[in-house]
Amino acid sequence: MSPIMTKEQMKTWIDGASYEQLLARWRNAPIGSTWFQGDIGEHYEHVMRVKRSLIGEAAHVEASKSIGW
Repeated sequence: MSPIMTKEQMKTWIDGASYEQLLARWRNAPIGSTWFQGDIGEHYEHVMRVKRSLIGEAAHVEASKSIGW
């Protein structure tokens, strides 16, 4: 993934990412990351909530353990 992405590229990545990938980025991103600000941040939150509800609690716990935090 390129260090500089357009908003559309960021949204495309978010839409295609697994729940575990989203969770890992969310937990490990630096403070002030553009991934979690403005309309991109709102999109990220929405997609992450939807994907979490689709995988269920057990898969969420496994993803969390896999990330190690």
